[in-house]
Amino acid sequence: MDHITGLTCLICGATHGPDEVEYVCPEHGNEGILDVGYDYDLIGSRISTQSLADNRDLSIWRYRPLLPVEPEAPVPPLAIGWTPLYPAPGPAADLGLAHLWIKDDSRMPTASFKDRASAIAVVRAAAQGAEVITTASTGNAAAALAGICASVGRKNVIFVPDSAPRAKIAQLLVYNATVVLVRGSYDAAFELCLEAAKAYGWYNRNTGYNPYMSEGKKTAAFEICEQLGWQAPDAVVVSVGDGCIIGGLHKGFRDLLALGWIDRMPRLLGVQAHGSAFLYQAWRDNEDVLGKGPVGTTTIADSISAGLPRDRLKAMAAVRESGGAFIRVDDDEILAAIPRMAKCTGVFGEPAGAAAWAGLERAADDGLIARDERIVVVNTGSGLKDIDATMQAVQTAGVRPFHINADMDIVRQIFSAS
Repeated sequence: MDHITGLTCLICGATHGPDEVEYVCPEHGNEGILDVGYDYDLIGSRISTQSLADNRDLSIWRYRPLLPVEPEAPVPPLAIGWTPLYPAPGPAADLGLAHLWIKDDSRMPTASFKDRASAIAVVRAAAQGAEVITTASTGNAAAALAGICASVGRKNVIFVPDSAPRAKIAQLLVYNATVVLVRGSYDAAFELCLEAAKAYGWYNRNTGYNPYMSEGKKTAAFEICEQLGWQAPDAVVVSVGDGCIIGGLHKGFRDLLALGWIDRMPRLLGVQAHGSAFLYQAWRDNEDVLGKGPVGTTTIADSISAGLPRDRLKAMAAVRESGGAFIRVDDDEILAAIPRMAKCTGVFGEPAGAAAWAGLERAADDGLIARDERIVVVNTGSGLKDIDATMQAVQTAGVRPFHINADMDIVRQIFSAS
C-alpha cells in the first residue's frame, strides 16, 4: 500500500510504518489510537472527480485509492455504500431551514452504517491471513461484521451485552456468528473482546482500537460531497456513542480538502443521549478526554451507549477542529423523533438514528444552524433493529391501530368520525 505514509499516534504524535504496528501505538497501550496518513499527491494521480463520474461501481470501493486496501484485493460481494441522500424540503421548512438532506444508511446490507467499517475489516483480515475476526458491539457493528463475514465464508466471534435488542441478536444468529452474550455493559464486552483477540490471535475489528475502521466510515463523507456535486454541506448532524462515525466523517472531509475536491470543512454536530453523554460533558466543560473517567450509561439508544467512548480522541477533534458542537438529547426526545422523522421523510430510524434527528431539531431551536445553510443529517440504522423501542415511541405519540371485526359498518363508523 504505497499510498499510506504511516500511522500517527494521536497522543504522542509518533508515526509508525504500516508494517511496524498492528493496531495501537505501543507507548500507550490500548489507548494509543492511530490515524492513517496518506500520500495525497500520489492518490490524486490515481483518482479524480472526473474518474469518479465515469465509475459505475456504486459502492465504497469506487474510492479504493483512498482506502487502506491493496488495488487488487478481493472485496465482499455485498453492495456496501452509496446509500441515498434524500432532500427533505418539507421538514426543512418546518424547522426554518432552506436546505436539508437525510443520508440514509439504514439501506446498507445489514441495515446500518457499520457495514462500511466491517467491509474494510474483512478485506484487511483476509490480506493478513486471519481465519477469525472478532468485535465487541452493542449490536450494529456485530451484525455488520457477521453479515459481511457470511458473504465470504469467514469465521467470526461476536461479544455483545446480553441486553442488546432481540432483533440485533437475531441478526447475529441468522448469520451463523459465534455469539458471546456478556452479562454487563458494552465496555465490559469490549475489554473481554480485546483479551480474547490477543489470546487466540483473532483479527480485531473493534472501533477506537483498530485505526482502519475510521477509514471505512469516512466513505460516507465522500458520498455526501459527491452526491451534492462536490459542494460540501455547511453542517452534518450525526449521533455519537464510541465516536468512530463522527471521527470517520471528519477524516473523510479532511481527505477531500487535502485533494482540493471541496473548499471547506463542514461543521460536525455530534448528538449524544443524556444517559450516555461522556463527549458532550467533556466538550462543554473543556475536559481532557484521556483523563476523564467513564460515565453512567442509561439510554434507550443502545447503539450510542458508551460509558468510555473508545474513539473519543478522534470524536473530540472532529467537533473542535470543525467548529462544531456536541448536543445532548434525552430519551423522550429520541423516542419522539422516531415517528416524527419517519412521517416527514419516510426514513425509519432506530433510536440512535432518530437521536440525530432530535439533535437537528435542538440545533435549529438553539441557533446552531442558520436558515440558509446546507444541512445533512445521518440516519445510522434501521428502525427494524429495535421494534420494542419503536412500539414504545408510537404508543407515546398516540399512534395506534384500529382492532375491529370484519364488519364494513364498523369501518364506516371509524371514517365518518375522522
